[in-house]
Amino acid sequence: MKATIARIVHLYKVKTFAFKCIAVGVALGIVATMCLAQLASTQLIGGRQTAQAATASRTSRVTLSAKRGRILDTNGTVLAQSVERYTIVANPEAAQEFVPTDCNEKTKDYCDEIDGKPVGATGAAAVGRLLAKALDMNAMELGADLSISGQYVVLKKDVTPQVKRTIDDLNLGGIVWGELSSERLYPDGELMGSLLGGVNDEGVGVAGFEQMENKTLTGTDGHQIYQRGNYGGEEIPGTMTEAVAAKDGKDVTLTIDRDVQWYAKKIMKEATAQYSAQWGIAVVQNVQNGEILALADSDEIAAGSDEAKMNVSRAVSQTFEPGSVGKVISMSGYLQTGLRKPTDQYTVPGRLTVDGQTYKDAFEHGDEHWTLAGILQKSSNIGMVMAGDGYTDEQRYEYLTKFGIGQSTGLDLPGESSGVLTSPSSWDARTRNTVLFGQGGYTVNALQLSNIVATIANKGVKQQQSIIKSDDGNTENKSKATRVVDEQVAAQMMDAMESVSDSYSTFVKVDGYRMAAKPGTAEVQGADGKLSSIVSDYSVAIPADNPRFVVTVALKDPTGFGGLTAGPVSAQICAFLMQKYEVPISTPRKDAIPVTW
Repeated sequence: MKATIARIVHLYKVKTFAFKCIAVGVALGIVATMCLAQLASTQLIGGRQTAQAATASRTSRVTLSAKRGRILDTNGTVLAQSVERYTIVANPEAAQEFVPTDCNEKTKDYCDEIDGKPVGATGAAAVGRLLAKALDMNAMELGADLSISGQYVVLKKDVTPQVKRTIDDLNLGGIVWGELSSERLYPDGELMGSLLGGVNDEGVGVAGFEQMENKTLTGTDGHQIYQRGNYGGEEIPGTMTEAVAAKDGKDVTLTIDRDVQWYAKKIMKEATAQYSAQWGIAVVQNVQNGEILALADSDEIAAGSDEAKMNVSRAVSQTFEPGSVGKVISMSGYLQTGLRKPTDQYTVPGRLTVDGQTYKDAFEHGDEHWTLAGILQKSSNIGMVMAGDGYTDEQRYEYLTKFGIGQSTGLDLPGESSGVLTSPSSWDARTRNTVLFGQGGYTVNALQLSNIVATIANKGVKQQQSIIKSDDGNTENKSKATRVVDEQVAAQMMDAMESVSDSYSTFVKVDGYRMAAKPGTAEVQGADGKLSSIVSDYSVAIPADNPRFVVTVALKDPTGFGGLTAGPVSAQICAFLMQKYEVPISTPRKDAIPVTW
C-alpha cells in the first residue's frame, strides 16, 4: 500500500516538473517570437527609414563662397581685392572626448605635444591648448568655447591659408577644420578711404565704390552636398551627390590713376599743414574725355574701416561757393550772347552802387582802365557787374545751368552733393549781381568746378565726367557731349584765363608750360553760424596751348586767398602730370588779348 502511494506521489512530481518546463518553454518561445517579430519589423519594415535618417544626419550642404571682384585703377593696379581666408570651426562634442596621443617612436607621426612637451590635459582643454598658438588666442578661452553642447562652433574668422595648414598638422581631424571664406583687403589703406568705402560682415558693399558697384562685384556662391564622418570635419569618400561651382564677381576698373591719386593725396595733406587749412580737396580731370584721374582729399580714413563705411568722401560731398571762378561762367555768357567782346573797354571805379547795392573789389583801387579780359585778370567784382548790364536774369541762370551748376555730375557717387542753384525769381537786387562773381545764389562741389574750366579748355564742349572705366568687363557708355559755347568764345576765354595765370606766375608756374587759370575765394559759414570762414580754390588748365588736364584745388580756411594758397598747390600737381605723361612743352604765347587800355 505504501509503495503504491509513493509511486503516485512520484508520478505527480514528475508531471508537475514537466508541466513547468513546458510552460517556461512556451513563455520563452513567445518572447523569442516577439523578438523575431520586432527584429523583422526593424530590419524589413523600418530599415529603409532608419538608414535614411542615418544618412540625413551625416549629409551636409557646404557653401562654396564666391570671391568678390576686384576694384582696379586705370592701369590695372589693385585698389581692393578679396583674398583666400578660412573660418576655423570645431565640433565641441568631439573635442570633449579628445584624448591626446603621447609621443614615442611608434606614434611620432600622429602624436600630440606642445613645444616638445605633453599636452597635459584631455578633452576641450587639451584641444584649446593645441590650438592656442596657431590661432593666437587664449587656451582657456578656446577650451571654454569648446565646452558647450552641439557639434558646430566658430573659433576664428579670416584665418590665412598658412594658419589653416598649421592647424591641419595638429592631428585634430574631425574635431577642428577650416571652411573657405575670403577677406576684403585695400593695399593702399588711406589712399582712397571713403571713396572705396567698405563691405559688411556678409561681404556686401555698404559705402563708396563698394556700394556703388556692389551688383557687379558680387559673385554667386556655389555648394557641395556630401556625407561627413561622425565628428563632422571630413568628407566620406564617394558620398558627394551634388557640386555647383562658385561664380566669382566681376572686376571694376576706375579711371583713377593710382600714381596721380597718390601724389594728389600727398600734396593735399602737406598743403593743409602748410597753410593751416581745415581740409583740402584736389581733382584731376582729363580735358579730352572727362575722365577723373584723381579725386583726393586731406582726410585720413582707411578704406574698409568703420569710419570709411560711415562717412562720405569729402571730395564729393563738400559744397561751397566758387568765388571768382564763377566769373568764367559769366564772361562766357557775355561773349556767347554777343553782349560783350573781350576787348570792350571799361573805366572801373573803386566802388559801384547799383539799385541801392554797393559793390567793391578784394583790393582798394582808383579808377582803372581795363578791358573785359582785364576785368577777369584782375578778378574785379565791380567790373563784372558793369559788364553784366543788359545780361538778363534768365541769361544768368541759363549759362549757370549750361555749365552744370545745381545738377548731378552723372557720376552717381554715393553721398555726392549736387550743390544748389536758386531760381531767378528768388534773387534779390544784390543776389542777381553776386551770382556774376560766384558769391550767393549757388554752390558747387569740386567736380563741378573742374568741369567748368574743362569745358572752356575743351573748345566749349562739356564732356560727361566719368570715374568708372569698365564695369562687368564692358567699357562704360558715356553720355553725349554738349556744346556750351562756340569754339571762338572758348578760345577767347582761354586767352583771358592765360592772362590770369600770368599774373600769378611768380609763385604759380610749371617751367616750360603755359597755364590758363582762375582763382577764387568765397566766404562760407563757419562753426559760429556766420560768414566767418573762407574756401580758397584754384582751377587751372594745362598746357594752355593744347589742354590735356584740369586741376582744381580747394582749401578751407587757409592762411591766404585762392591764388596764393590753392594756386601753388595746383601747380605742384600740374608739374607731376607733365612729367608723368611726358607732355611736350608749350609753344610761345602770341597775340594776347589786351587787358588794359
